[in-house]
Amino acid sequence: MSCARTNTGPGKVSISGTFSVFHSIASLEQPLVASSTYSVSLSKAHKPAAAYSLHMRDTEAWSTTPRAMPADIEPPRRIGFAATALFIYLILLAGYVLSYVHRTAPAAIAGELTQAFQVSGALLGTLAATYFYVYTLLQVPVGVLADTVGPRVVVTAGAVVAAVGSILFGLAPGWELAAVGRLLVGMGVAVTFVALLKVCANWFPPQRFATFNGITLLAGNLGAAAAGAPLAWLVTVASWRSVFVGLGLASLALAVLTWIVVRDSPRECGFEVSYAPPPAVATHWAQALRAVLANPASWPGFFVNVGVAGSFFAFAGLWVVPYLREGRGLSQAVASHHASLLVLGVAAGSLVVGLLSDRLRSRIGVMRLFALMYALSWLPLVLRWEPSLALSYAWFFVMGLFVPAFVLTWTVAKEMNPPEHAGMAVSLVNVGIFLGAGILQPLAGALLDAVRPVLGPTAAWDRAIWLFAASAAAGALCTLFVRHEYPAPAPAHSRRQTGAAATAARPGAGHGSVCHSKRGNP
Repeated sequence: MSCARTNTGPGKVSISGTFSVFHSIASLEQPLVASSTYSVSLSKAHKPAAAYSLHMRDTEAWSTTPRAMPADIEPPRRIGFAATALFIYLILLAGYVLSYVHRTAPAAIAGELTQAFQVSGALLGTLAATYFYVYTLLQVPVGVLADTVGPRVVVTAGAVVAAVGSILFGLAPGWELAAVGRLLVGMGVAVTFVALLKVCANWFPPQRFATFNGITLLAGNLGAAAAGAPLAWLVTVASWRSVFVGLGLASLALAVLTWIVVRDSPRECGFEVSYAPPPAVATHWAQALRAVLANPASWPGFFVNVGVAGSFFAFAGLWVVPYLREGRGLSQAVASHHASLLVLGVAAGSLVVGLLSDRLRSRIGVMRLFALMYALSWLPLVLRWEPSLALSYAWFFVMGLFVPAFVLTWTVAKEMNPPEHAGMAVSLVNVGIFLGAGILQPLAGALLDAVRPVLGPTAAWDRAIWLFAASAAAGALCTLFVRHEYPAPAPAHSRRQTGAAATAARPGAGHGSVCHSKRGNP
């Protein structure tokens, strides 16, 4: 900036000169230079309607009299595009971790719940499983809502419902009302994962989608692994009812934070950058859902999840500790350590599979490799291999390391369907996870009940392990039918917005949100 300063009277200064603006637009490779000549008069007594980024030490307010004002001068950004995207992701990630805590909380304090409600183990299992039943049924409707209403509204409403359910569960005098509370918790947290992936599709490059999937699952599994001991400790210093009321209040706080911070897309913050192009033609949600269901590329991932993810969740979620105790003769503590290492392996593998897929620019190859290794990891259990304790621990960790082959099914489903239908596509393949676990858990139990009285517990557990191994092998086989093309690296779509259009495009901007800027660069 070159300028001349002239005193024109008491408290007034006149500045004229040439001002050059250097800025880059997300859709351009080189900087754009705008130069203009203008004059500015400064007065402490007058405030203009439009405020430009000009600051004087001895001036608190000023007015402008442009001769040829630069076309697009705007206030300095308080927060950039990348920081905004990451902040929004972290808020939703916190909600996802909290959903894992809601999921595992009953297991951590099962003894207290049994005493409080005077129920059998079967009824307690039904009480805990209510979460999964409603979670499975709501996956596709949640995908539709994420694509139509938007993740912000869906997650906020879901967090409120989960808060009400958790508080109701904590205050319930009997089993029936507790079941209603647990049902509401399942309904509330069922929305978080699909909505989170929808936000990732809108705010981050497609070449990083698998990485964020892996980070998300890593955080969720670490939250589940870390939740058990703190919850059990809280019960000793307070009560189990206080724990669930506290979880409800945490969900309520998250609902408020989501509504204030989260925006569905960069456009709503006024950013020119968007990684999800607008649809060429507006489509009704029912027609969009039919298109996703009719897309042959949507279904192989569904069946991969039934086999791979279903076998893991059925085994790790219920049968791993009983198998190690009855089938292998290990103590309760040692069996629990195996289960923890299995989950930690999944957490580590979730991050590895996403990073590896993005680094190698391959979804199918990495998915097939991990699924094959996971299926083969069942062979020592099928063959009744009896290694040393240290090697057994290591094997369970490695087994978990290859489970996240199913993480890439979400990425493939999202990338093989129109971007505006990402929520529906992800929710469809996600149903396979809980459907597989829901089928295999009772099927393994029925097999154990049928074989144990005749051949004994060891033979019964051998049959159950064969069932899980066969499911894992079938899931690995289904990866051969997955079709996918890795997205070519392309610049983000530019949506330049100025003036009233930019203000209208970012609802909530300037009202407690992180959206303060009209443009940003990734």
